[in-house]
Amino acid sequence: MAPPMQLRHERVELETTRHRIVGTLTLAREGYRSRISDMLNATERDFVSLTDAEITPLDGTAETRHHAFVAIHRSHIVYAVPLERDAAALEADHASRLA
Repeated sequence: MAPPMQLRHERVELETTRHRIVGTLTLAREGYRSRISDMLNATERDFVSLTDAEITPLDGTAETRHHAFVAIHRSHIVYAVPLERDAAALEADHASRLA
């Protein structure tokens, strides 16, 4: 049996034509699927999954909403950027949310 895949969590900001979404993306620690662009270009997957997500309408008509999990169809993503943060702090935050 293959050893379990080593994972890391990266905080990202995605934008669609209507919303700004900030959440945590789970990626491989290294190699294939270890970059945000790998997830966005994965043709075998239609959705990008985020945990601990905040969704803010771009038109300012509603308040920011928090969701434990969201899935965004890749075709709706206009841009995606990683958010700078200490990786150890992010891992600790993510582990505490799962506990």
